[in-house]
Amino acid sequence: MIIFRHAHVNRSLLLGTLRPRIFTILVVFGFVALGLPVAAEATPTAVTLKLRGVPIAVDPEAVNGPTYPGTGDTLGAGTAVEGEIKISGSEYGGFPPPVTGVTFLAPAGVKLHPQGFNTCSEAILESHEITHCPKKSFASSIGSVAGVVSFGATRVHEALTLQAFFAPGGELAFYAEGRSPAVIEVMGKASITSGGDGFGPKFSANVPLVETVPGAPYGVVEAAKITVGAAFVQTGKLISYITLPKKCPRGGFPVRAQLTFLIGEPVTVDTKMPCPTK
Repeated sequence: MIIFRHAHVNRSLLLGTLRPRIFTILVVFGFVALGLPVAAEATPTAVTLKLRGVPIAVDPEAVNGPTYPGTGDTLGAGTAVEGEIKISGSEYGGFPPPVTGVTFLAPAGVKLHPQGFNTCSEAILESHEITHCPKKSFASSIGSVAGVVSFGATRVHEALTLQAFFAPGGELAFYAEGRSPAVIEVMGKASITSGGDGFGPKFSANVPLVETVPGAPYGVVEAAKITVGAAFVQTGKLISYITLPKKCPRGGFPVRAQLTFLIGEPVTVDTKMPCPTK
């Protein structure tokens, strides 16, 4: 088994400085050298995104555990947001290229309340010992990632878990872990700013590149699903990290996501989160 923690971030930064045409030639040459197929008419990268409000779990580590009453798909109420993203394409040896960055613009009127939650320390996050993170620092339930890893020219599918934590500096930390066929431990951070352009909070994250063995293609994400949201009770009052607006535009809450990739153009997805039923 191969164990890796940080996915060659420095190397990715160096690659990002190369001119796009030279870089594309090098990537194609690498595919040929590894015996990977290079399609003459590769399918361009496409992204789909689905979002919905769901009740907030009392224990983020419990599967199908109890939730806080009155939270979820309700206008003006605390909520957790279940997000599911799917990525398709064939430019990267028959698969979509590796994701290098994700930006998500939440609906206008969404309120974030990070005050009162604990943060998981940098020392714990950097060591990947997330079992030592305070319970009150869990920002999501346990989600999932489906992807492809490489051992030379051999491409193998792998499933990983994904979970978010409140991190120092007002950021969110996302930890992904896989156990077979490769042992994967990857930590990424998302900064939060004001979105503008008719949107609410903006989440911006760099995605580390994952290399199983030296010289092999980087790992590829094909799908991810996570439910972000947390709450606690203080003096009899429920404090939620995410609160939905009190009104919903006709047709749903507009949201936007933009993904950047190791090769190819960024992909922007504009979609709508359904209006609550009540």
